[in-house]
Amino acid sequence: MTYQLILGNRLYFSWSIAAYLMVEKFGLSKQFNIQIVHPQAESDVARFLKDVPPARTLPTMITPEGVVVSDSFAIAEELSSRFPDAQMWPRDPAARAVARTVAAEMHSSFGGLRGGWPVNLRHTFVGAVAPPDIEIELDRLETIWANARAKTGADGPWLCGAYSLADAVFAPMASRLATYKFDTRPVTKAYVVAHLTDPAFQKWRADGLANDPVMAKFDLDLPTENWPN
Repeated sequence: MTYQLILGNRLYFSWSIAAYLMVEKFGLSKQFNIQIVHPQAESDVARFLKDVPPARTLPTMITPEGVVVSDSFAIAEELSSRFPDAQMWPRDPAARAVARTVAAEMHSSFGGLRGGWPVNLRHTFVGAVAPPDIEIELDRLETIWANARAKTGADGPWLCGAYSLADAVFAPMASRLATYKFDTRPVTKAYVVAHLTDPAFQKWRADGLANDPVMAKFDLDLPTENWPN
């Protein structure tokens, strides 16, 4: 039996990006039936997931036993437990602790960025101004990303050495900083480039542009430019 992963519009649903990368980046795609649904509003999500209670949120994973796993961080931990050979968290205990810490902070924090600047993979916005709460969060991202790299001795593009679940969790945030042109802090800039040039992320975006509808509510009243090359 296969696993099922139900995801939202690839251009806008931030946690769906993370859940897809959790599967794609660790070679698990062949074991998953991935379904993309297109609700046009949060209130409409439950209708698309009427057969998978109780949470009816996106993303949702359904295990071969029929268990519904409806939270992105729960999906990450369940995948890590079920596919230990995929090495989804760093093998080194110290690096693993760092990766879990920063991933958990992403999952529970950054309400200003997540609420004020929605993910939009279609284009970048010109002239966005960061309010004070978002400026604080931008500084915080630079701090925790730089600290993760320093603590784990990362010498490649990712936070804690090899690509881990922490990077999958931060992929939507990296794209968000590119969308609003606030990928300007030094560690942030390099980390955003790593995500935007990652083949798995690029495939996700290309499939979204080819197949998923535009959701105008995610467009700010600002001029736009083409997505960064």
